[in-house]
Amino acid sequence: MNRRSYLLSLLACLAGAGLAAYGATRTWSVQVTPRPGLSDLRTVATGTDIAPWLIGLALVGLAGTGALLATHGWLRRGLGGLLVLVGAGVAVAAIAGRAGLDTGEAGAGGTVWPVACAFGGAIIALGGLTAARQGHLWPRMSARYDRKPSAPAEAPAPAGLNTKPVDNRAAWDSLDRGDDPTD
Repeated sequence: MNRRSYLLSLLACLAGAGLAAYGATRTWSVQVTPRPGLSDLRTVATGTDIAPWLIGLALVGLAGTGALLATHGWLRRGLGGLLVLVGAGVAVAAIAGRAGLDTGEAGAGGTVWPVACAFGGAIIALGGLTAARQGHLWPRMSARYDRKPSAPAEAPAPAGLNTKPVDNRAAWDSLDRGDDPTD
């Protein structure tokens, strides 16, 4: 069950952050101002124009998903709590951005994209809640590439042993002359 909740939490945070980021970049409002003798002036506002912190929170949720992979133990649980707050922030930002917004001629996009952002924030929060509750039980990354402790310092050579470096030039010179070293 631990691996399943681990994968579901990662997928939830990833999908929620992706949905919120995508929804924040879509058109939420189109205002048309008629101008006599000229073409109408269209003012388009996306979710990031209306609530600039929305895309930032969605990207923090995306980065937090990657950090869930790299952490373990209590740090992972704390990160899950942070993801709960990020998801709630995304949902609140989407709802607050949409409240009182005149969508104008944006059509269904004026409602669909803010709802998608709020839904993505809720999904991030649920994935973060799962990580906060069960993150310490999930498997951790392999320590295969972790830095190994340095080797202990070598003991000094016993007294009486010759520790003077050996000069190998004579052996290399004999090889250069073509002498067989196995004779």
